[in-house]
Amino acid sequence: MQLQTPHSFHIPVMGLAYTIDTPIKVARFGISSVISIIEDNLIEKMRCHYYEATGSTYQPITSKATDYRAKRITDYLNLVHRIVQEQMATLKSSSFEPGSDLNQYFEMLPDESDLKRIFGLMTDLSDPEDIQQLEDWLKGQIQPGSIDVNIMTKLDKTNMDAHGNVIEDGSDAVAALRGYANSTLSNSSVILSAGMNPRLFSYMEKHNAFDASSCGHFEKKIVVKVSDYRSALIQGKMLAKKGLWVSEFRIESGLNCGGHAFATDGYLLGPILEEFKNKKEELCTTLFEIYNQALVAKGKVGFTSAHPIKITVQGGIGTHAEHELLRKYFHVDSTGWGTPFLLVPQATTVDEATLQLLSKATEKDVILSKNSPLGVRFHYLKGTTGEKEKLNRIAKGKPGSPCTEKYLVSNTEFTKEPICTASRVYQKRKIAQLQEQDLPENEYKDQMQEVLDKECLCIGLSNAAIQVHQAPPFKKLEAVNICPGPNIAYFSKIVSLKEMIDHIYGRINIIQHDDRPHMFMKELSLYVTYWTELLNEGKAIANKKKQDYIKTFYDNLINGISYYRDLTARLNEEFASIGSKLTHQLEQVESQLGELFKNHLASSPK
Repeated sequence: MQLQTPHSFHIPVMGLAYTIDTPIKVARFGISSVISIIEDNLIEKMRCHYYEATGSTYQPITSKATDYRAKRITDYLNLVHRIVQEQMATLKSSSFEPGSDLNQYFEMLPDESDLKRIFGLMTDLSDPEDIQQLEDWLKGQIQPGSIDVNIMTKLDKTNMDAHGNVIEDGSDAVAALRGYANSTLSNSSVILSAGMNPRLFSYMEKHNAFDASSCGHFEKKIVVKVSDYRSALIQGKMLAKKGLWVSEFRIESGLNCGGHAFATDGYLLGPILEEFKNKKEELCTTLFEIYNQALVAKGKVGFTSAHPIKITVQGGIGTHAEHELLRKYFHVDSTGWGTPFLLVPQATTVDEATLQLLSKATEKDVILSKNSPLGVRFHYLKGTTGEKEKLNRIAKGKPGSPCTEKYLVSNTEFTKEPICTASRVYQKRKIAQLQEQDLPENEYKDQMQEVLDKECLCIGLSNAAIQVHQAPPFKKLEAVNICPGPNIAYFSKIVSLKEMIDHIYGRINIIQHDDRPHMFMKELSLYVTYWTELLNEGKAIANKKKQDYIKTFYDNLINGISYYRDLTARLNEEFASIGSKLTHQLEQVESQLGELFKNHLASSPK
């Protein structure tokens, strides 16, 4: 039987370092979290740290070893799994004492939990035998949160051997997947983000780690992060045709999220969730038919009924009321709380300087930047040591970073082999090219700024863990950058794990900003700002395709607003306060959008 975690939220992947060891911190409390496994050099440093921290002998896996990338990942995941198992054994052998991890396990459960209610009965018992029986029973019920991993599918550089030959199944994402598949993790998931990767999907098809042992039971499950229903259906079908079942679709807001922001064409989270709610059964039936046929075609035994599919959501969630609306109205199975947990040292790994910067962040400090070498918009916190280092290099006339990790190489404009657009090599050549083109001053400045914005993320998003655990830095490069979602502006206290969980479940409130917009309205305002940028681009690029896209984007926003207006009328008494808040904030954003569109029409060519 597939184990069910006792909490109704999860901690998503954040950066490279920020959740690299989160399961070691929170899994023993039944909380699920996600490790990024793309940066194997960071993983190797974490292997060293945790072998030494647990009194075990560390044996390096060097880059000279065959399939070293996958082996590092496998061994680190095995190590994390082993540490968590040992923590659980300690928990089960400990006593129920005030302030103990064992007591906190039950105290942090949602109030609606039967397990928490039964735990509360302990104070009513006086007979020692009854108390012992209840304690033994409670200890038998505890289970760890799942140790999940994330692979950003687009980061799949082809790798060569020493003779320049392509390594079969040796690309970055494929090797990472193999590292996960070969690990001892069970009741675990791999989260695939950033879209489709046929090479990765084909490799998954060859691996039996993702096969079901019985209906609904997988040792290793597949989760696909999506932005809308259409994406879920397309990717679900593609995997089902290979005999691979998607156990969960993890919906993320297109713009109200941390890290890379994959904006939709103006489709908003509320209507997207409504579509999943209404079509979940249809989705499951459609995928199961394709999946079962694929199994039979492969000579495997099919199933008589479909495996369960979970629908989860993340991006900008910040209050208990929002958590409850998502669960009870939209029927999601779990909500993802990422950015707020950056202020919880008991859950995430953030260096002290960056932690203080996060706690003081305002709305103006988090920007939807063009800093990512991937060419995808990227939420970014200003004022980090990473930004200061970048600006210092520019001031010295030496823009760009030394490219030591090479996970984001993609540009072949000047070289045969792909290079990173944040690298010193690329920026030097690109700047020289711009200087030779005799561009109009405004265009030159814009293009130059776009080149200089690019920043090394491989090391910048890893260095927090290096600093916290005092590991050797990457090539003496120590600057940190971080990518929280806009939600960080409303969380200003560094809090304990229990405090954050009590906030999620509505037992306390740690938000000190009375003016925080509802998550749906925050996303809508972010889309309006994004659409405004499209308008400005459209003035510079006056073609019909661009103008049609701007109009389609606007129409989708208007449809989303109409949906939210209908939603407020449908919400029952339990969510009356949310409905009132949405109505007020909706009027403000709608007015802003209408004024922008009116000005756009007035300035458009007749």
